[in-house]
Amino acid sequence: MSIVHTKRRGLLLMALATPQVVTACSPGYVLRAGWEEARILAERRPIDEVVHDTTAPAEVRAKLRLVRDGRDFAERTIGLDAGRTFRSYVELSRDTLVLTVSAALEFRLQWHTWWFPIVGRVPYRGFFDFGQALAEADRLAGQGFDVSVRPVSAFSTLGWLPDPVLSTTLRMDSVSLIETIIHETTHTTFFPPGQAHFNESFANFVGNRGAIDFFCDALRDRALCEAARLRWEDTRVFGRFFHSVEGPLRELYALDLGPEEMRRRKRQVFEDAARRFDADVKPNLAAGRYGSLDPESLNNAWILSRLLYYTRLDDFEALFQHYGDLVTTFQAIVEETGSGDPWLALDRLLEADRTRGGGASGGVGAPGGADGATPE
Repeated sequence: MSIVHTKRRGLLLMALATPQVVTACSPGYVLRAGWEEARILAERRPIDEVVHDTTAPAEVRAKLRLVRDGRDFAERTIGLDAGRTFRSYVELSRDTLVLTVSAALEFRLQWHTWWFPIVGRVPYRGFFDFGQALAEADRLAGQGFDVSVRPVSAFSTLGWLPDPVLSTTLRMDSVSLIETIIHETTHTTFFPPGQAHFNESFANFVGNRGAIDFFCDALRDRALCEAARLRWEDTRVFGRFFHSVEGPLRELYALDLGPEEMRRRKRQVFEDAARRFDADVKPNLAAGRYGSLDPESLNNAWILSRLLYYTRLDDFEALFQHYGDLVTTFQAIVEETGSGDPWLALDRLLEADRTRGGGASGGVGAPGGADGATPE
């Protein structure tokens, strides 16, 4: 196992039943995903109905009230557009919704990607059929890719379908639950196509900052307010750590070495990272609820899958400190991006702040978090 605390969410692209996607994915994959999504949607119950159902478990009803309050907060206070999402509930018979598979080149921090309509290329693929997920992972590993397989408990269809809250999502603690609701609602509101690193990292920032505002200002729950603040501190620490692993790997892959020597040095980088995490990072995590890293499970797909959510979080925070509130920060990034590159928009906003003497940070990590991608 790697770090115990992982992002158990994913963007499951259920625009799947469209003809275009068959050119990128096998018809069997499309049909299975479409069938599973249809089955989930068919089992929905309105959240308000479940909340008032005295036969439903008390914990489920309480969590759904929290979801409802968090969704309303995201719309009314932050200005996000939840659309039809998170207004219904589905009880699943399993504790993992989907397995996502991602892959990267062995000696380069470069994703293998899949293409989907609307959202463009993404560096992961979700499977309801866990056997298919493992078979896809084996296939990619057999082609020489580094592979990572991760469980997912929540997903977004970007507002194209009325995504329900799932029982797998309700297993989260209260802070994680609200952070996830706001994270996914960020996706339905603002999602530049083909910008997976930005979309996930930006939603990570909005979700964490939004959770702080929700528990500190809306609910005024002192304990959960502090927990949300500590969670955001830890999230940024993780971001710095992941980028500290990325740097040595990029330097290594720039060298002209044979495959065996490259593998040996690559393994050393990951072993050093695992030791450094235990010695220097884990003791300083504010929430103090994280496990260790297993260097044998670390590879390029692992580090890229973390950078997907943890790219330039300190820069988003610096911009937040400049504007002073989440609403203004969100609007500034959306307006500055327009139809262009969101990372360049972030750079322009930070540069404007520095010009005014704000002293925003200079950026952690390359804008894309990876040097290109390999299509399927």
